[in-house]
Amino acid sequence: MAIHENLLGGPPPTRLPDEPEPRELLAAGTAPDEVAAQYPTSSLAWAQLADQAFEAGRVVESYAYARTGYHRGLDALRRNGWKGHGPVPWEHEPNRGFLRALHALARAAQAIGEKEEYERCSTFLRDSSQTAAETLG
Repeated sequence: MAIHENLLGGPPPTRLPDEPEPRELLAAGTAPDEVAAQYPTSSLAWAQLADQAFEAGRVVESYAYARTGYHRGLDALRRNGWKGHGPVPWEHEPNRGFLRALHALARAAQAIGEKEEYERCSTFLRDSSQTAAETLG
């Protein structure tokens, strides 16, 4: 038996490859819009834009940023073997941009009254990573 074999029979966790440049720029204080322009596939930059807009009361703008980060993250997950379900561990730092964008999309959907999307995104977040749901919630 392999050491990391999934005994429950579900898909293995998806771990996105590390892309340190956007994360390092954001950590150094570079504005998220600059990072998103330079690295448009970075879910983390879009998630930070969504957070900033939400905190400033620009909920529709937050929704748009979060949706962009969410879709960029789905693209990355699919390129890395994800089949539409299965764990996306929060503990693996490169996954956090996608998970943060998913959380931001749920939050903005709730704020604009998109109940079905809020519920879908919230469930997707919990199913992907319970730790992310608890950490971000």
